[in-house]
Amino acid sequence: MERTSSRQRRARRAVVLAIVVTAVVAALALFEPWRAFTSSTIDEAAPVSVDVVQVSGDESRLGPQEAAAASTSPEALEAPASSSAPQTTPAPRDVELARGRFEDAEHGATGLARVLQLADGARVLRLEGLATSDGPDLHVWISNQPSGGEWGSYDDDRYVRLGELKATHGNQNYAIPASADLRGMRSIVIWCDRFNVAFGTAPVDL
Repeated sequence: MERTSSRQRRARRAVVLAIVVTAVVAALALFEPWRAFTSSTIDEAAPVSVDVVQVSGDESRLGPQEAAAASTSPEALEAPASSSAPQTTPAPRDVELARGRFEDAEHGATGLARVLQLADGARVLRLEGLATSDGPDLHVWISNQPSGGEWGSYDDDRYVRLGELKATHGNQNYAIPASADLRGMRSIVIWCDRFNVAFGTAPVDL
């Protein structure tokens, strides 16, 4: 009888131990607490597009240097002036649509967020000098919620996903989908998708 009771106690302890171990493993997988002590760095160059001189005729595909050479060639100098001569228009330029400094949310965050539109029409979010905490399932969003708001509010309405955070520190670029409507967007967000909370936000006015 005592042997049976002893075996039962050992069996119960084994079951309890298995439950505890399973719970601990699940908690570690979910919260990844070691990320509080890890970081990563990236240094991507600022995005630029090649300026294109927009002219009518055969020079429409030439860059600035080629177009200048063509305009000063002997053939061009000898050609009579004509009202139908190709007309050069200002080349499109890269422009900054908005910028804002990061501020803390659930975690500390510093750095500059810039929304750029390149001469070729592509839009890019550039993070410069970013410094934030590491964490599980971190992503970069553009949201219509104001920066500095309640930490979990940034998925309440409109937002644009730009992909996983590349690194906790440094300079990094994120392509903005051509189909994304940025009108009314108000913040750049470092978003923890697993726990639905912002690590840091930057105000922009789009």
